[in-house]
Parts: sequence; C-alpha cells; structure tokens
Amino acid sequence: MSTLPDDLDGALEESLGRFPMAELTRSVQTLIRQYREGFDRSVPALSSEVAVAAYAGYRMPATYSAVSAALRQVALLAPGFAPETQVDVGGGTGSALWAASAVWPTLRTVTVLEQSPSAIAFGRRLAGRAPAAAVREARWQQAVVDRSVPAPAADLVTMSYVLGELSPSVQEDVVRSVARDAGMLVIVEPGTPGGYARIAAARRVLAGLGLHVVAPCPHDGECPIVPDRDWCHFAVRLNRTALHRRIKDGTLSFEDEKFSYVAASARPWPRAQGRVLRHPLKRKGLVTLRLCTAEDGLADRAVSKRQGETYREARDVVWGDAWPPAG
Repeated sequence: MSTLPDDLDGALEESLGRFPMAELTRSVQTLIRQYREGFDRSVPALSSEVAVAAYAGYRMPATYSAVSAALRQVALLAPGFAPETQVDVGGGTGSALWAASAVWPTLRTVTVLEQSPSAIAFGRRLAGRAPAAAVREARWQQAVVDRSVPAPAADLVTMSYVLGELSPSVQEDVVRSVARDAGMLVIVEPGTPGGYARIAAARRVLAGLGLHVVAPCPHDGECPIVPDRDWCHFAVRLNRTALHRRIKDGTLSFEDEKFSYVAASARPWPRAQGRVLRHPLKRKGLVTLRLCTAEDGLADRAVSKRQGETYREARDVVWGDAWPPAG
C-alpha cells in the first residue's frame, strides 16, 4: 500500500485547509469530468488557486504513487544510477520531485517547469516542508510545455501525466525535446488504452533517437502487444486519507492507480529478462506468470513447487515486477 510521505501529507492537508471543503469538492468533480471527457486545451486546467488546491488533493497521492512505482523499478535495474540533477517537465504541484527525492537521496539540484503560476505557488508552499534540501530548494520556472519546451540538461528528466494534455500534433516534438539532454528520461501516463498509446509512441521516438529502454520493457524492439486488443499498464494501490476521501466524495479507504510508463537512458543499463504483465495466477503448488520477454515476446510461464527457490520467488512476485526478480 502506497502512502504519501508524512511531510507532504501534512503540508497538503494544511494547504487545503485554506479553502472551504464544499468548494474543493465542486472543483474536484469538475476535474474528474475533464479527465473523463477530455480537457479543453484552450483553457488552462489550473487557472485558479482553488482549482490547483483541488487538483493537488485529488491527484497528488495517485501521481506520487505511480511515479514512485516507476522510479523504483528503474532504481532496481540501474543500482549504479545516482542522479544529482533532475528536471520535472509539466511538474504541476511537484509530485515527481518528491517521488524522485525519496528514491534517490543523491539529488542535489531540481528544476520544475510548470505553466500555471498558481500551481508553482502551491508547489513551492508544499516543498518548503520537505526534509530533503533538493525539494525545499527546487527551482520553479514558469514555462509552457510545447515543441520547444526548454528542458535543461539533467541526470534525470521526468514528465508525468503531461502528454495527454497536449495536442497530438506536438507530442512527438515534446518527447524529442525533453529527451535531448536527459541522462535518464521517465515518462508516465494514465494506464488506459489512450495513455499506453502515448507511451508506445514516445517509446518509438526514444528508440529512434538511439536511447536504450530501461523499463518496463526487456528489449528495445517493437512492443509485442497488438494495438486495440490489449495495452501495457501497471497498478499501485494507495491509501486514502480522511481528507482525500472527503474531497473525492469517496467511501473506500484505498484506490488503485493504473499507469503506463517508459524509462530510457543514453547509456545501456541491465534490463529485466521479463516483465510481469498481469496479476500472477497462484494455485496450490503452481504460479503462472504472464510475461513480456526479449526472446519470446508475450509468454506464459508456469513455475511449480518442484522448482524450489524459483517457486518461492514466484509466490512473492507481483504485477509490474521484473522476472526473474531484479537483484
């Protein structure tokens, strides 16, 4: 179960307390409708303080959890990767910089590129409560994410839940731009067919630029998943605080955030031999894994109790993990 860091959770609750709960709830319902029906790209989504606060309360826990899950997979496969600089493109209120700092305490300098002044102000307020100096002292720069987005060179470049808010005609150029000077680029999108389609398109662009896919794929070749039949995505379960439940008008104590992602690097890192694409099917004495592999594409692997340690590892593996387990 994923949870926000205590410092971020406390800062978020304090910042949301400045707004009437009824107003936050109305703004969240508007955002939910926009996410379902599509954004009007002619109108900034985060154009007011209350809209930004509603977005942060509604989306930061899920975005933080999804980005953290993707970054942890990168860290498992590239244990020698110790970034000191990060650029977060379209950073909103800062979920990805908190997530990256938790995974890589080596970060020293962080730059957040964000269009909305209100989001920048809100994100700065939250970051001021962070224990990590890299988050507290992050540079927040107002910038429009478009074909020529000015992404400075960095060891780590992150871009989460941004491509879907851009016109399809500029998405490829944005990917090229943010990849230009990135040591490691991690792009995260919703775990929907549309979100995966954007990730698959970005992956093709990155491979064409000569970058090496680090995760989740075990290869640089074409994705073996047939479009319109299936899509590659993963899920993370996150804890809903009482405040999170109130502003979403929800009753469950948890929610599952589905996401798709790709991580690519200018240098080759060790890759998973396979990636678990579904919840493992576990029966007595037998575990069946649906995998993406470099050799066979999509494949099902049955691991029986007779296989000893391999079986014990299969019992513990979850959807989204490398197989065999990284490390």
